[in-house]
Amino acid sequence: MLKKYRYTMMRKIPTVLYYVVRAYSWTFRLRIENEKAWIEYLQNGGRVLLCCWHQQFFSAIRHFKTYAPFHPGLMISQSNDGEIIARIAEKTGWHTIRGSSSKDGRRALKEIIDHLSRFGLAAHILDGPRGPAGIVKAGVVSLAQATGAVVVPIYASADRAWYFKSWDRFMLPKP
Repeated sequence: MLKKYRYTMMRKIPTVLYYVVRAYSWTFRLRIENEKAWIEYLQNGGRVLLCCWHQQFFSAIRHFKTYAPFHPGLMISQSNDGEIIARIAEKTGWHTIRGSSSKDGRRALKEIIDHLSRFGLAAHILDGPRGPAGIVKAGVVSLAQATGAVVVPIYASADRAWYFKSWDRFMLPKP
């Protein structure tokens, strides 16, 4: 019974959170700079690897759907939190690859290399899934080298934000 309840909740929670996140993300301003340059590069056959810190990925979720036509890929941990995030990302049109540096990493890295080679666009969290915060892990270098992708840094900041007491000091912009 508990297993069935948990399964049902894991299917419903991401849908509810997706709409909550989308609605909340419209309460703050998002400014994108230099996007045209890398999109043009991508459209001309180049490969692009978008990279950001774990702390900042929430701010970009609103903009995820914009990239759906490019069939972007994203590696997400196999944790329960990762399951929720993966389902939200899938609702925005992203292909999720489950695995991380700490669990099933080699298979996931191979899969995201294949995806990036085929479709040309992927995203990577530089310091995830467990940190330390602000320290780039080797996966991004391996991924860029294996595919010839250019690394495009994504940086989010907020004039006003809440910072969680987590390993990454997760940032939630204030409305």
